[in-house]
Amino acid sequence: GMKVKKFVDLSWEVSDDSPIYPGDPEPHIEATHTIEKDYYNLSGVYVGTQTGTHVDSPYHFSNDGDTIDKMELDFFFGPAVVIRVTDKKAEEQITMEDVKLYADKIEPGTIVLFNTNWYKHRGTDLFYTHPYVNGEVASFLVERGVRFIGIDTMNADQSNGTEFPVHDLFSEKRLMIGENWAYMDKIDFDNVWVAAFPLKIQGCDGSPVRAVAMEIEE
Repeated sequence: GMKVKKFVDLSWEVSDDSPIYPGDPEPHIEATHTIEKDYYNLSGVYVGTQTGTHVDSPYHFSNDGDTIDKMELDFFFGPAVVIRVTDKKAEEQITMEDVKLYADKIEPGTIVLFNTNWYKHRGTDLFYTHPYVNGEVASFLVERGVRFIGIDTMNADQSNGTEFPVHDLFSEKRLMIGENWAYMDKIDFDNVWVAAFPLKIQGCDGSPVRAVAMEIEE
């Protein structure tokens, strides 16, 4: 069987301060019941489908695309390759030059993580001018049989642009994108597996996830 040696949490906490794309619904969490008043503690949670650490389903960029509840669970668990691009500057593209070093490790079904460390700019204006994946890289990964990518920026595409080649392609091909992940620099091992299961939200474009990297004992 599979034995996990180590877990690394790749997720932001869900709170009123969860990082969101500008203009998305503002998250809000409040206590609705308390032990003192109601004999138990309970809270109401309002989050957008793209709040904090999340995944996008094809429906996010296409009315014809499948919603998050229609995506098979095997999308969200599997072996992963971490592409380290921590030297990227604001609004700099992640290119084939960056990816080719890892190409021999990228097989059908591999989950590809882009580690930019941009998550560390949370709370500053720089957070919104992050590096992003270019269309050539997206096409290459799809050709290699990659079904799920994750990135530690709030958008796999350029946030201030008008074109979204990664989202458009992954939507068209019925594939998954994870965004606003964090702490990928804490993955200090090679035999990486990732789990990032969405809530089964009916008819929606995405879901917050608890994204986790695991070191698997060989």
